[in-house]
Amino acid sequence: MEKSAKIYVAGHHGLVGSAIWKNLQEKGYTHLIGHSHKELDLLDGVAVKRFFDEEQPEYVILAAAHVGGIMANSIYRADFIYQNLQIQQNVIGESFRHGVKKLLFLGSTCIYPRDARQPMKEDALLTSPLEYTNEPYAIAKIAGLKMCESFNLQYGTNYIAVMPTNLYGPNDNFHLERSHVLPAMIRKIHLGKCLMMDDWGAVRKDLSLRPVEGIDGTATIGAILTVLGKYGIYPDYVELWGTGNPLREFLWSEEMADASVYILEHVDFSDVKGDNPEVRNCHINIGTGKEITIAALAHRIREVVGYEGEIRFNADKPDGTMRKLTDVSKLHALGWHHKIEIEEGVQKMYDWYIADHTDLLR
Repeated sequence: MEKSAKIYVAGHHGLVGSAIWKNLQEKGYTHLIGHSHKELDLLDGVAVKRFFDEEQPEYVILAAAHVGGIMANSIYRADFIYQNLQIQQNVIGESFRHGVKKLLFLGSTCIYPRDARQPMKEDALLTSPLEYTNEPYAIAKIAGLKMCESFNLQYGTNYIAVMPTNLYGPNDNFHLERSHVLPAMIRKIHLGKCLMMDDWGAVRKDLSLRPVEGIDGTATIGAILTVLGKYGIYPDYVELWGTGNPLREFLWSEEMADASVYILEHVDFSDVKGDNPEVRNCHINIGTGKEITIAALAHRIREVVGYEGEIRFNADKPDGTMRKLTDVSKLHALGWHHKIEIEEGVQKMYDWYIADHTDLLR
């Protein structure tokens, strides 16, 4: 892949896309293309076609997606399946029509069945029912990887699908309802610490950067306490969903980006197609192959944040899948291994979160 190649990164402002963009720049790629949602609505097929007509990218990284945590997946089911299918349809379709040399599709390990054997190999796909809470999102991502696989088989394209495990890192979404589990826990425990210390300056700064249900740093103390209480954040304890027993795997987003760019540079469809006449499961898991309980993660975050209050788990709320660990043997065989462990990553994540991000106010 030439360093001057024109590379379109769809979703370059998000957790995944921004990390990939940074990695490409660090590796010397000079012709990167990215548009914000305001500049290019990927749900608009006409706009996406116009973009491809004008830019003619040689490589495409599809990191744009409608994402969220367990609460959002449970509530906004139609949004998760419709918007992700539409984004994939538009970007993959125009990539084919415009002769893109290679496409990298970013999925998720939520594609695997709820009761899949652990650790989950790529061939666990479609072997039993999915986890109900995020089923619409998972179905959309399965459709995306199957679209890549099918275009490769029918038209000889070179579209690679990768399935990252749970990610966290710079530019993550800390929305209390829609974010993934780790950033949501960091924000909850940070705000719990601020309330316990009666540090209203820090509380107001946090809400000014990231308002909750329209409540920002200018709201009254009563309004702030009410809205934070809705999400389990109180002056003397923090409540988290579920029992705390589920096991999860987490990967630092910048390492996911490094793995993705490595695959873009070094792996082709022919490398993962296999010899079976029934070609399937050509996607690649990206993860660490290591796991931690949600409760242990919460206590690690508590240590890093310096929170001295109580953490309570609400067992009346769903846990989701009890264990999700990827088998990364295919990734290792292709030549890539992770380096950052969760203990270091949580510290890096909290440092990023509490840094001065006044640019978010613009």
